[in-house]
Amino acid sequence: MVGAMAAAALTGGVVTMAYMVWLGSVLTAVSEKDVAAMRFAREMEVALVMQKGFATYFAQDRDPQWLSSLDEYRNSFSQWLQKAKQNVSGREALELLQGIEREYEVYDRERAQVISLYAEAREEEAKSLHRQVRARFLRVRDLCERYSQNHEKHMEDSRAEISRRADFINDLAMSTMPGVVLLAAALGYVLTRQVLAPIRQLAGGAGPGVLGEPDEVKALTRRVRGLMEDVDQTRLQLEQSQEQLIRSEKLALVGKLAAGVAHSIRNPLTSVKMRIFSLERESILTPQQKEDLAVVSEEIRQIDHIVQSFLEFSRPPRLRIERFSPSPVVDGAVSLLRERFGAYGIGFSVERGEPLPELYGDQERIKEVLVNLMVNAAEAIGARGGRITVRERTGSSSAGQPVVVLEVEDNGPGIPEELQEKVLQPFFSTKEEGTGFGA
Repeated sequence: MVGAMAAAALTGGVVTMAYMVWLGSVLTAVSEKDVAAMRFAREMEVALVMQKGFATYFAQDRDPQWLSSLDEYRNSFSQWLQKAKQNVSGREALELLQGIEREYEVYDRERAQVISLYAEAREEEAKSLHRQVRARFLRVRDLCERYSQNHEKHMEDSRAEISRRADFINDLAMSTMPGVVLLAAALGYVLTRQVLAPIRQLAGGAGPGVLGEPDEVKALTRRVRGLMEDVDQTRLQLEQSQEQLIRSEKLALVGKLAAGVAHSIRNPLTSVKMRIFSLERESILTPQQKEDLAVVSEEIRQIDHIVQSFLEFSRPPRLRIERFSPSPVVDGAVSLLRERFGAYGIGFSVERGEPLPELYGDQERIKEVLVNLMVNAAEAIGARGGRITVRERTGSSSAGQPVVVLEVEDNGPGIPEELQEKVLQPFFSTKEEGTGFGA
């Protein structure tokens, strides 16, 4: 009977381990192949849109600089297409990439003819051919969309399969539960009648010879303890399997959401960047307007960086490690937010004895953390006004190693004690419209 219970525990463990191996393979395919493929499709669309824009600008003012920029994005499109072909899996995805390559080659040739006609001042012929080229452009972009949607569907199918397997595991556990309960009841009966009764007689003073040898009690204890450990291990494995399932569904949803966010935000950002670039080149701006444009450009770059970070959430981050002093990074974060918080009546101060020593790290990540901390501090202070202080200092770790310390302090209400352990959890936020991802 004990062997039957051990067999049930072993079966549950084997099923759980097999499910974990399968789940790991699905996660690898979703988080690497599909997310990478959607990124390639997004980058190809961006490069394609940029080429169309620069060709249109050349048609308007015949500035050869637009053609240089166009060539850069032609190379970018070809590079991303090659990466997609190296990463491709599945016949349908391969056929879509081949279709993209064929249509783009035709589009590239016809666009070159349009540019040549504009350069020769043959306006009517150029405009007529230009209208035909736009239709070719839409076909290429549509193929890129279908390639991205193909991988989105694959991710959705993987998520459905994970859910189906999880239901199977739950059904299997529920179906075996009555048998396990019956085995446990039978074992309890046997233990009560054949083991516990003689042990009670021995404890009652019948003498050590009742059970033959006193070591039989120790042997029984060891065996019961071993059985309890097997049950605990099985329960732990089931809990880990459930946690892994929840984590996998979150990663799959994050991958799908990231692709949608990147597609929806990157294209408008591209148009905004092109307009700002055109304003900076062609307009006569006052120093204040130039400063405003610089701030807008920096904010757009920050949005682009946040979108990229969200896309890479399910993958290990790729840091740009370089040697730098954190003090200029602090100055840049404060300068970026000074006007914004000045309008709210919030004051800034930086406490610094001398510039901090250089260290190795990623400047953009550190700046993003500082900006998020200061924005959250300002939102916590609210409209009543207040002050934010950034403090720089050096110190030593518990192991005696030199460290650099950056502190952000505000006079807001602070974080309630019951929420302090949750603030670093992904997707946790106390804001009604917060995401728990960054600011």
